[in-house]
This record gives sequence, structure tokens and C-alpha cells, in this order.
Amino acid sequence: MTTVSQLRKAALALPEVEEGTHSGMLAFSVRGKGFVSVTGDGWVQLRLPDAEVETAEAAHPTGERLTRTGTLIGFRLPLADVNGKDLNALVRASWSCRAPKQMAKDLAAADAGTGPADCDLPAAIGGPATRALLGAGLPTLARVATRTEKELLALHGVGPKAVRILNEHLEHEGMSLR
Repeated sequence: MTTVSQLRKAALALPEVEEGTHSGMLAFSVRGKGFVSVTGDGWVQLRLPDAEVETAEAAHPTGERLTRTGTLIGFRLPLADVNGKDLNALVRASWSCRAPKQMAKDLAAADAGTGPADCDLPAAIGGPATRALLGAGLPTLARVATRTEKELLALHGVGPKAVRILNEHLEHEGMSLR
């Protein structure tokens, strides 16, 4: 069983996500396009393409198609009926179909452990921390410097050792965490 707090964490870990409300529901958007919301009675609603909806239906029998004016726009299911790992995958898939194409492509590359050409993250932080930072839209030390230590540690894959190494490299470049 997952919670709204876990949904919030999964959504806000993605690049350029904003939290707000839509029709009285907690909602998350990327560049103004909503991709996931949760109703007052605990149903999570995800914007997904047709193929993803079919996959979600097969994996989550308590869920249902989400339509607007007769057009399929996504999938909804009780938040209590989905585990954390599946929720993260659904939220990421929903974000990917609503985010700008290049941004979604960059996140997919980050998931694969490859970053953009200007990526200057130190290799010593390790693969999990690198993927977490790339996935959060932080491919450079300058972008990392816009975050606090607490924000970095909240990213799955970034631990105290990675933060220490990042701090050392930032200091060497004349920067520091926010």
C-alpha cells in the first residue's frame, strides 16, 4: 500500500515538476501539463498513452481506464492497491508522455547512466548517485550547487559519501551547495 506522501516524492523527484491542485485534487505538472493527480477518496489518476494504459490494466486489475469526452487519456487506480515500485514506474511513464520530448529523452539517458555532453559530475560519486542526479535534472556541478545538502540526500541513490565528494568538487570550483 502506498501513500500520498510516496506519490509526492515520486513525482517531485522528476525534472521541472510543480505541485498544485486541479479540480480540487492534489496534482503534479511538468511545464504546465498535468501528468498525475490524486482524488480525495484515494484514486491516483495518470495521463498515459494507449499502450501504457493496456499494460497498466493487465498489471492492476482494480484500476480502470480514464476517459474525457469519450477519449482515452490515461489510467486510474486506488492508491492503496499499488506498491511503491509500480507507482514510481507509473508516475515516471506518465511524466514521460507529458514532458517535452528532449527532457524525456534526457531522463531516459540518465536512467541508462549516460548524461549530456556538458555533464561534469565526478565519477567518484558512483553510478547510483550519478543516475539520481541526472534523473533530477542536475547534470552539472553548477546545477548541483542550486540544491541543499538535504535536497540531495533526499534523492534515492545519493548518500553522505556522494554529497561529501560533490562538496569537495564544488569547493575546488569556487562553488558551494545552497
